[in-house]
Amino acid sequence: MSDQPETYLRRLDTKVDELKADMVEVKERLGLIEAQYSSLSRRVDRMAGDVAQIKVRLDLAEAE
Repeated sequence: MSDQPETYLRRLDTKVDELKADMVEVKERLGLIEAQYSSLSRRVDRMAGDVAQIKVRLDLAEAE
């Protein structure tokens, strides 16, 4: 019976280690997604500026 708590704690420790590894992977993947979103956001901002210039050239909007 004295062996049961140690066995339980070992299993719990193993599960915690697995969760740690999973969290590291999740954080890495989230970091990649954040970087991709940032890049995409910058491109969309540039496109908005380009569209504004096109509208001015086509006399669809007034120059600022």
